[in-house]
Amino acid sequence: VCFIPGGLDCSISFVSHILGKVCVHGRQEEILGVLVPHLTALTKADCIWQRICWQLVERVPDRWMEAVVLGFVQRAPGADVLSRLLGNLVVKNKKAQFVVTQKMLLLQYGYTTAVLQNLLGYLALDGLRRALLVKVLQELLETWGSSSAVRHSPVEQQQYISKAILICLSHLKEPDIESCRQELLASMMEGVKCHLDSSLPQVRRLGMVVAESISAKINSEGPVLKFQYEDDDEARELKSLLVQAPPLGAVPGPPDDGRNENTAAALALESSGTAVSGVVPEEESDAELDSDDDLVPYDMSEDKELKKTKAPVYIRDCIEVLTGSDDVDRWEATVKALESLVRKNPAAAREVSVELAKVLLHLEEKSCLEGFAELRQKAQVAVLTTDPVPVAQYLTSQFYSLNYSLRQRMDILDVLVLAAQELSHPKAHGKTKHPGAPNPCIQLLPGSDSSKDWRRIVDERIKSKTRRFAKGQSQAELPAAPNEFSSVAGHFFFPLIQNFDRPLSTFDLLGEDHFVLGRLVHTLAVLMYLAVNTVAVTAMGKALLEFVWALRFHTDSYVRQGLLSCVSSTLLSVPAECLLEDVTEELLETRSWLEDVVEKDPDGDCRRLALQNLLLMENLKKKLEPVPS
Repeated sequence: VCFIPGGLDCSISFVSHILGKVCVHGRQEEILGVLVPHLTALTKADCIWQRICWQLVERVPDRWMEAVVLGFVQRAPGADVLSRLLGNLVVKNKKAQFVVTQKMLLLQYGYTTAVLQNLLGYLALDGLRRALLVKVLQELLETWGSSSAVRHSPVEQQQYISKAILICLSHLKEPDIESCRQELLASMMEGVKCHLDSSLPQVRRLGMVVAESISAKINSEGPVLKFQYEDDDEARELKSLLVQAPPLGAVPGPPDDGRNENTAAALALESSGTAVSGVVPEEESDAELDSDDDLVPYDMSEDKELKKTKAPVYIRDCIEVLTGSDDVDRWEATVKALESLVRKNPAAAREVSVELAKVLLHLEEKSCLEGFAELRQKAQVAVLTTDPVPVAQYLTSQFYSLNYSLRQRMDILDVLVLAAQELSHPKAHGKTKHPGAPNPCIQLLPGSDSSKDWRRIVDERIKSKTRRFAKGQSQAELPAAPNEFSSVAGHFFFPLIQNFDRPLSTFDLLGEDHFVLGRLVHTLAVLMYLAVNTVAVTAMGKALLEFVWALRFHTDSYVRQGLLSCVSSTLLSVPAECLLEDVTEELLETRSWLEDVVEKDPDGDCRRLALQNLLLMENLKKKLEPVPS
C-alpha cells in the first residue's frame, strides 16, 4: 500500500479501473483474497481509509461493477465489514443496486447462506439502505407468492428465496413492519396458498415455515399461524435464520438464569437482619396441608379384569359390525381381525368381496384406534388379492365417480399398487407372502412420496440389467412361481387410463386436482413395471406412451416426474422387439420430448430421469443392432 506524503490530494481512479478489469477477467479470488483482508484491518479504526475504500469501489466503471461487487460480498467476513468496505455504494450507483437487490436475490440462487446474511445485513445497517431492504423483502415475497414461480422454479431456487425472506424478517424493526404490515399480510396469504397447492412435500413445508415466520413477525402480540409438518434439519435451519448472528468480535454475556436476582434478594435479607434459612416457603406449608398420606386406599382385591371383546368369526358378521354396530370395542376387534379372516377364508371372502370392498372404502374411524388407516388398507389389499377381477373393476370405476374425497381416490390408487405388488410376487409353499414382510418394492401409505420409491425400483431394475464381468458372491435364486398379476393386469390398468380427461363437478384431474393426477401417473408407472412378461404388456405400453404424450407439457413437476417414470417402466417392461415393431412412432416422439426435457426442464429430478430414459433407449438400440460377422 502506497502512502501519499505531505497531505497531497490524489486520484485512485486508475486503481479502480485495474481492480475492475482484473475482477471481470476471472481473477477475483487472487486480487480480492489479498485486498479484502488488508482493507478490513485498515478500515476498522480509520475513517480516512474507509473513505479511500469507498472511492475505490465507487469509481469502478459500470461495465465492471458487477464483478467487483460480487467479489466483495462473497469475501467479506461479515455484514459490518461489508458496510465499511462499500459504504452507501448501492444508493449511489444504479448498477451496484441492481446487482445487490435484483441479480443476487431473484435471478441467481447459487450463493451460500452466509453470503445472503452478508448481503441483507449490509442493507440493514444504514438508514439510507433500510428502504432498499424493505423493497427487497416486498419483491421477494411477490416472487414467493407467485403461483407461476412456484410451479416453474426449481426447488433449490425456492429454498434460496425462502432463506432470503427469513433473513430480511430478522432485520426488520417495528417502524419497518408498521409501514408495510398490510402488504406483508396479503403476500403471506397468497404465497402460502400457492405453496400448499404444490404436489412436492418440500415446497409445501417451505411455504408453512415462511408463513409461520411472517405471521409471528407481523402479529407479535396476537394469534399466529401454526402448521403441522416434520421438523427436520431443513426446517430447523430455516427457523434459525430468524435469529441474527452476533457481529464479529462480540463476546456473548453470561446467561441470565435468575441467579443474580436471587443473590441480590439474599443479600437484602441478610442486610435487614432476617435469617434466610429460617424462612419457610409458602408452597411447602401448603403442600403439607394438602398431603393425602392419611387417606385409606380403596380395596381392589376382588376386582376382575374385563373380558376382551371377541371379533366375529364369519366375514358376513364383520360387514354387519362395520356398518351397523354401536359397540366400539367389537368394532375395533373386527377392524383388527378382518385381514387375517379374509386370507384364511378366501372362498367366503369371494362371495361378498365387492360388498366388503365398498364397506372398507367408505369406512370411517369411530374411535381413536391406533393404526386404523394401515389396518383398513391391509384389509382392502387382502380383499383385492383374494378376488382380483370384480374388486379391481369396482375400485377403478369408483375412482372416477362422484361424491368421493381426494383422500378416498388416493386410497384406491394405493390399494391397487400394493395388491398388484403382492400378486406379482412368487408365493412360497402355497402361502401368500405377507405384505408387511421385508423387501417391499413399493409402499404407498398416506403422506408417502411414491416418486422416491419408484426411482429406487427403476434404479434396481437398471442395475439388474447391467452386465458386470467381476465375479462376486452368488445370490440365492427365488423359487419359480406363476405371476398371478399377469391375467388381471388389464383390469387394474386400463380403467384408470380411460377417463382422466373428463372433468367432474367435484373432481378435475387436469385442473386444480393435479396432486391426484401425479399419484395416478406414478400408480400407472408402477403397474406397468409389475406387468413385465405379461400378455397385455405391449398394449399397456402403447397406451401409456400415448397418455404420456398427452400430458408431457404439464406445469407440475411432480406430474412430469411421474410421466418420465412411465417412460422408464415402459422401456424396462415391454420386450425390445415389440417396442420397435409396435410403438416405433411413439418412441420417436418420446425421444424428441426427452431431449427437450434434458435441456430445458427447470426441475433437476426431471432432467435426471429424462437422461436415464435416453440411455435406456440407446441400450435398446445397441441390443438390437446386428452383430458384425
